[in-house]
Amino acid sequence: MWPDLIRKAKEGGLNLIQTYVFWNIHEPVQGQFNFEGNYDLVKFIKMIGENGMWVTLRIGPYIEAEWNLGGFPYWLKEVPNITFRSYNEPFVYHMKKYAEMVINLIKKEKLFADQGGPIIMAQIENEYNNVQLAYREAGQNYVKWAADMAVGLHNGVPWVMCKQKDAPQTVISTCNGRQCGDTFPGPNGPDKPSLWTENWTAQYRVFGDSPSQRAAEDIAFAVARFFARNGTLNNYYMYHGGTNFGRTSSSFVTTRYYDEAPLDEFGLKREPKFGHLRDLHRALRLSKKPLLWGTPHVQKISEDLEITTYEKEGTKICAAFLTNNNSREDATINFRGVDYFLPAKSISILPDCRTVVFNTQTVVSQHSARNFVPSKKAKITKWEMYKESVPSPHDLEIKSKSPKELYQLTRDTSDYAWYSTRINLDRRDLPRRPDILPVLQVASLGHALLAFVNGEYVGFGHGSNVEKSHVFKNTIKLKIGDNEISILAMTVGLPVGVEGEKMQLFTEEGSKKVKWASANASPSPITWYKTYFDAPEGDNPVAIKMNSMAKGMVWVNGQSIGRYWVSYISPIGSPTQEEYHIPREYLKPKDNLLVVFEETGGNPEKMEIVTVNRDTICSVITEYHHPHVKTWERKNNEFRNITDPIKAAYLTCPDNKVIDKVEFASFGNSDNACGSFKPGPCDSTAVHDLVEKLCLGKTTCTIPFEREQLLNGAKELCPDVEKTLAIQVKCGSPNKSDD
Repeated sequence: MWPDLIRKAKEGGLNLIQTYVFWNIHEPVQGQFNFEGNYDLVKFIKMIGENGMWVTLRIGPYIEAEWNLGGFPYWLKEVPNITFRSYNEPFVYHMKKYAEMVINLIKKEKLFADQGGPIIMAQIENEYNNVQLAYREAGQNYVKWAADMAVGLHNGVPWVMCKQKDAPQTVISTCNGRQCGDTFPGPNGPDKPSLWTENWTAQYRVFGDSPSQRAAEDIAFAVARFFARNGTLNNYYMYHGGTNFGRTSSSFVTTRYYDEAPLDEFGLKREPKFGHLRDLHRALRLSKKPLLWGTPHVQKISEDLEITTYEKEGTKICAAFLTNNNSREDATINFRGVDYFLPAKSISILPDCRTVVFNTQTVVSQHSARNFVPSKKAKITKWEMYKESVPSPHDLEIKSKSPKELYQLTRDTSDYAWYSTRINLDRRDLPRRPDILPVLQVASLGHALLAFVNGEYVGFGHGSNVEKSHVFKNTIKLKIGDNEISILAMTVGLPVGVEGEKMQLFTEEGSKKVKWASANASPSPITWYKTYFDAPEGDNPVAIKMNSMAKGMVWVNGQSIGRYWVSYISPIGSPTQEEYHIPREYLKPKDNLLVVFEETGGNPEKMEIVTVNRDTICSVITEYHHPHVKTWERKNNEFRNITDPIKAAYLTCPDNKVIDKVEFASFGNSDNACGSFKPGPCDSTAVHDLVEKLCLGKTTCTIPFEREQLLNGAKELCPDVEKTLAIQVKCGSPNKSDD
């Protein structure tokens, strides 16, 4: 996916990609390094440079990023007398050794800017201010040591520390957050640029979460405000979040990461976020010379209204940012003799101090809706199953009088472990009345557990991202004599503690080690399911819908596509995530092995392979929308029109598809959003024929916002009501057999 993602990032107006270096995947075992395949850092950086873009390298070593152990390898925990992220001799020794390894690798490939490469900036540590007070003096010493160590690596580019208020003068302090134009006091020195290293485009999700959104308009406002206030760099976190394959995510974090980013989990453009930010970037580029050469001046009109200009005296170089910071009220600003309308909570950008080319609240770019389409070629017709056995105490290798801590027991090779004990009861230990049952109660500091008594499943308990500890309680049936109680304790991840994982049942070779039976629809805990499917038709991304299952892990051709947990229902009554990404790179044309480990019980027969598209695209344009920013350019110091600046709806199908159906078109006061438009009482549908004429069979089309043309001879309803042009079309492959 790398080439496609980089191409789309550049198309979206970015000129820099920021990336982490993950210590725990590059050095999973001390002294053994892995920079191959998906972990080929050098290849990724070179690919970015080949596309004419720059790189910021965030080497950590602590990266957070909702990543397993924050990026630290487990072996580091076993170093004697070590204290992470502190001025502690064992820790700083290993951190320096790791940093030197990464920097020397990059230097060897000549990838730093002073060597002619694309890396223009590097980051050491990550948001250390959040925990620094806990370390007291050792924390202060660590910050200074980390900065000096990084600069001492002589990599030829500036080093930054994000959210580090007391950053040493040898590095640049930067901002992370949503509103850095208002919250960031500036860098740690007057000669340093103002950098925004993480502009959160949404919020990462955990299992049990409701949907989390951040509007494109809010992001655009924040970015425009940052540059209006002398900002130099804005980096989106995330622009593409992707998928947490295997067990890479931290506790309770969903497999789908930052799906609400401009490029969604599947690498598809999430509109209007992608397009609105692309248009913002073009407006800022049109203002580049004034921002770089001009002198800033701020004129405060009122508490919420202000004008910021960047102007070079004696020249035509001038750009203006007109700001309305009131969240409820629209406003009008008079600037140099002209009245400019500003919607609530918006900024208008004028690259020549005269022409509005972009307003943060006014979305001219198209919208889209995502579709999950059941595949015909990948239809699953047969499932097989293999049920795990519940171990007895004598089956387990480690004996202890009390349960050992799970993480130390598994050493991060697994998130699962069996705990088993045996209790002997006589008649006096059991209730005499049949309606009174004993209760099993387990207090756990971990994430989740499955309980079994005498080999029978008795229940499932779990914590949450907010409160991971929990108490499991359930009635159980006991007998006179020996009773075996077994607990499958877990963090959220890979079940190496179960026999099927040890035998690698998810591989072709491993799946031959057991006898599989025909699967049935009855829910069965700790059960493996196996089937085969052919690669879906077309080129669209692929996913599997898991809404008939509960909790577990999925593999395709031996590759883990991550954990699922659809039984954890969010407050809105639906799972946090139902579809799970299968990269097409994992697939063969035929006979792809699909293996599912289900923990608590589900129905495999209702799982289905789907393809993913954003072929439903829309446009919503009002009388107050301005012409598209692509109408203008700056050439030879002159700001000018490329085409006539007219208001219009612009529609472009993804991936060279064509518009094959107009699903909705109206000029009036239609309701709802893309994918769910409803006609309003003042709608004229005469525009439908016009859209079909201008758009059908085309990859891209333009519908001018011209009242006479849109009414097409029909009588205008509700002439006093503000009119909106709303269009929804469906894109498809020019070759129908690919759909």
